[in-house]
Amino acid sequence: MTSTNILIIGSGGREHALIHALKRSPSAGKIYALPGNGGINRDAEAVNIPVDDHAAIARFCAEKHIGMVIVGPEEPLVKGIADSLEAHGIPVFGPSAKAAQIEGSKAFMKEIAVKYHVPTAKYATFTDLEKAKAYIRKEGAPIVIKTDGLAAGKGVAIPHTVEEALKELDAYFAGKFGTAGQKVVIEEFMEGEEASFFAICDGTRALSFGSAQDHKAVGDGDTGPNTGGMGAYSPAPVMTAALEKRVMEEIITPVVRGMAAEGAPYKGVLFAGLMIDKQGNPKLIEFNARFGDPECQVLMLRLESDIVALLLAAANGDISGRKVELSEDAALCVVMAAKGYPGEYRQGTEIKGLEAAGNVPGALVFHAGTRHAHGKWLAHGGRVLGIAAVGGDVQEAQRRAYQAVDALDWPEGFCRRDIGWRAVARLKGGH
Repeated sequence: MTSTNILIIGSGGREHALIHALKRSPSAGKIYALPGNGGINRDAEAVNIPVDDHAAIARFCAEKHIGMVIVGPEEPLVKGIADSLEAHGIPVFGPSAKAAQIEGSKAFMKEIAVKYHVPTAKYATFTDLEKAKAYIRKEGAPIVIKTDGLAAGKGVAIPHTVEEALKELDAYFAGKFGTAGQKVVIEEFMEGEEASFFAICDGTRALSFGSAQDHKAVGDGDTGPNTGGMGAYSPAPVMTAALEKRVMEEIITPVVRGMAAEGAPYKGVLFAGLMIDKQGNPKLIEFNARFGDPECQVLMLRLESDIVALLLAAANGDISGRKVELSEDAALCVVMAAKGYPGEYRQGTEIKGLEAAGNVPGALVFHAGTRHAHGKWLAHGGRVLGIAAVGGDVQEAQRRAYQAVDALDWPEGFCRRDIGWRAVARLKGGH
């Protein structure tokens, strides 16, 4: 079997989880990470090139005989890294700039959804503050306000009164999210249970890559401000086999075909944020052009297929005959963040007990924001670690993950203590 040298772009827990899966593949050659982080750089060779310097990255790929580039975060994709590298003949797992607009512009995503008859919330798009306010007064609250552009997963507000909504609009247009909020998408508020669904796409076809549920709010009981994600588990119990089939038929496949028809064939992972309503019908909330973080961590723990062969087939435009094999086990990931996150937090505090946490049966430690200096592990970011575990069911995965969390000695860190509560309640016969 020939081995493929791989460059992975990104520096978070998602990328560490991808590297963990790549290292299990019999077809992985040398793995490089740009820029990586303290933990990633133990498992892959760090590359110090600015992520915006596409020409230098292409030269590096030629020098090191890179057979595939995997792009973790959305921003480099929206800025066209896949286009630049593919122009040099380098296979990239990730969409072109045009296709990445499915995440880069919420207005574009909604237009595609409506054009290809994908079930989604009623919406309107505005670049004029007064017109947006008039729409909210007409529609009432609760209502959803989103930045059109990228806002690091934080550009969504769900005000419960019209007054709150008008204040939020003032903040968006005053530059709360920079230029991303100068155009807003206002949507009807959908009720139900949220789930994340993933598909691997090759430009014309899509394969189901399973489901997960994440916890966005910073506090237990889903309270407090939204974050990039405080934990996740897979599979999402709400996503039955019948529902996954419907999502593929009603949401994923029409969009993949539609994007190809629009001259923007979609290659890479397509991540659908879904709302499952009271009647059990799936509706699209939004698309992301990459694996979620921390959803990627739990999916990679369940993946049994050869990830290199799978992603390379997608990058080369032909996944026909491929299958995504996921274990029947449940996986759960708890995010350890620096105290104060998502607001102000301290950098550089020491983290002890990483080895003990990793020694808990079934548990794994993914580094998201760490650096290693003078023999010590230091926090270097808001979301710092992903403590993940697998188990026969979600309750066992949860128990193991928290056992590993409790093995850490990091007084300046915190986590939610209820990751997986919905799924555990279901197991216990609640809802």
